[in-house]
Amino acid sequence: MATKRKSGPSLSVGRGEKLSVKRGGGLTAKGRAKYNKATGSKLKAPAPSPKTKSEKARKKSFCARSRGWTGERGKAARRRWKC
Repeated sequence: MATKRKSGPSLSVGRGEKLSVKRGGGLTAKGRAKYNKATGSKLKAPAPSPKTKSEKARKKSFCARSRGWTGERGKAARRRWKC
């Protein structure tokens, strides 16, 4: 029996909640706010050029765990983070 996967809110490019693949993929500030409100998460904006030690660690962690993302949106997100 298949288990139903929990998912967050429906986010759309047209409503300005996520960026198109051409513009680098990922969520906009509006999309992050909607997702955080719906799920109780604390998503942060990308850190493509980190300045603090914690931002550098976030970037390193993101780049490491997203190495296997081979889809169009995944590749765009990795480009946006400058991985």
